[in-house]
Amino acid sequence: MKTVRIKSYAKINLTLEIVGEQGGYHLLDSLVASVDLFDLIVLRKRKDKLSSVTMRGLGSESIPPESNNALKASELFSEKFGTTGADITVYKNIPMGAGLGGSSADASGVLRGMAKLYGVTDEQAIFELADSLGSDTKYMLSGGFARMRGRGVDIEKLPLSDKLYFLALFPKNSVSSGACYREYDRLQTAHTDGSQTSECIRALSQKDLEGVGRCLTNALYLPSASLQSEVETAYEEAKAFSPLGVVMTGSGSCVLALFETKELCEWAKSRYRGKCRTAVLSTLVPEKVKKGFFNPFVLKTDEWEE
Repeated sequence: MKTVRIKSYAKINLTLEIVGEQGGYHLLDSLVASVDLFDLIVLRKRKDKLSSVTMRGLGSESIPPESNNALKASELFSEKFGTTGADITVYKNIPMGAGLGGSSADASGVLRGMAKLYGVTDEQAIFELADSLGSDTKYMLSGGFARMRGRGVDIEKLPLSDKLYFLALFPKNSVSSGACYREYDRLQTAHTDGSQTSECIRALSQKDLEGVGRCLTNALYLPSASLQSEVETAYEEAKAFSPLGVVMTGSGSCVLALFETKELCEWAKSRYRGKCRTAVLSTLVPEKVKKGFFNPFVLKTDEWEE
């Protein structure tokens, strides 16, 4: 095998509560899910220890190599397992700076791709590498519905598989995660206790979509809107369609409106007249991806071999 292809999916935060601080870090309690928006990652085996990454699309070409998590993932993998490197091409579909975990998706996709390329099966060691590459990376190795606590490495997989449908609004300008957390501190927002996250999980498990809509929350919305007015505009535009609920994902800037069906999402998308780019997204559990949308975590031979 000389080439591996991976689809690495974005994630959304249905809830994001800040429940405390420890050692200078904010402690989170968040319900996350994978959605059917992905970056395509192609890895080709090299004969030496070096790795290279070429980015394609959505302005990703401007990411400097030293800041590219996909390259870091490949280099760490080669160092850890004593393999040769890879030439990697990332075709970006996940908008950058949108709170959808695009950088973590690329890093986790590269780790899985390198494992397949070189026949590495030590899952625990791969999870440990993921921990060093960012708070979402470990979660994205398996995806699906999960509750993330602390700094994002305490992950509880949830036995949920219902599809949720969203109209996503992507403001033109992104929001820096670091700046957003600093603004959260400046605003002196009170910490919460994780009860919204617990209630959202309960509503999902009972298939109570209206309850899910009421529970959508993000402690970083106000600081993000304070830094970037387009976030607040997108939020209000989404609310105007009377969805079940609206929430910003991550530290912004993407805003999600929850509807009962995909058709209602398409209806809202067709009538949107604002300045944001829009898309209809649905949650998915990677283990249950239908044929044609292959599971990036357990690949079949005819899906990854050139």
